[in-house]
Amino acid sequence: MGDAGAPRRPRPLWTLGLFRSEFVTTLRRWRTLALLGVLAAVPVLVGIAVKMETGDGGGGGGGGGGEGPAFVAQITNNGLFLVFTALAATLPFFLPMAVGVIAGDAVAGEANAGTLRYLLVAPAGRTRLLLAKYATTMAFCLLATLVVAVSALAVGALLFPLGELTTISGTRISFADGLVRALLIALVVAASLLGVAALGLFVSTLTNSGIAAMATTVGLLITVQILDQIPQLHAVHPYLFSHYWLSFSDLMRDPVYWEELRKNLGLQALYAAVFGTAAWARFTTKDITA
Repeated sequence: MGDAGAPRRPRPLWTLGLFRSEFVTTLRRWRTLALLGVLAAVPVLVGIAVKMETGDGGGGGGGGGGEGPAFVAQITNNGLFLVFTALAATLPFFLPMAVGVIAGDAVAGEANAGTLRYLLVAPAGRTRLLLAKYATTMAFCLLATLVVAVSALAVGALLFPLGELTTISGTRISFADGLVRALLIALVVAASLLGVAALGLFVSTLTNSGIAAMATTVGLLITVQILDQIPQLHAVHPYLFSHYWLSFSDLMRDPVYWEELRKNLGLQALYAAVFGTAAWARFTTKDITA
């Protein structure tokens, strides 16, 4: 062979094709479609509930401290606030639960179905496959968040007026500026789920049962949420991945408060690095029998 002595071209760490294949496979599952359907339904239910309340003379809800309740009070004045309210309503449980299910099933589900060994026979390698699995979960984080936001925007436009917005700080901004802030909030919410995604992926490498991995991930999510509500544990609250989730509301201030937003994104990056590394260490040394 004339090129036998030529240096072999290094194989890329992961390919777009592998990620695309994993993402399409995930989207084709009925479980994924059901989760997205439930997420899309939440803004519809919230919007109808607010519309019925105002129709009965309820006045649109009470005020709040700048997060979910304050957004609810503004929905009747501007339907765009339904986007912020729906994200605030789904972030504590529905969105992370959906991500936990997808992440927990990423590796364990393949092992349970007997397809994991088949995937590793292909020239993907364990590291590339794990990266593709995590990239797929991150893409689902973004997709799930956008499903909530788009559904809320459509329902808000259908049931309530649209126009200029009043920020939490009391200043007025244009509808276009409000749309930009809604997009930024959706991106921040999606990024807030990266810690859960990495945790779920790590749990998924510990077992060959997809159901066990999903249940464990959701159980850990609920446990962390409970711990974050116990005043006696205030010293550890800043280190819990859910502690700064609702900091996205600071994007609706004028000027924007960035301190807690930076803490949230930094904490998610830390969780992603720690549990992503743990998942890699476990998966690359795991004895694959299924």
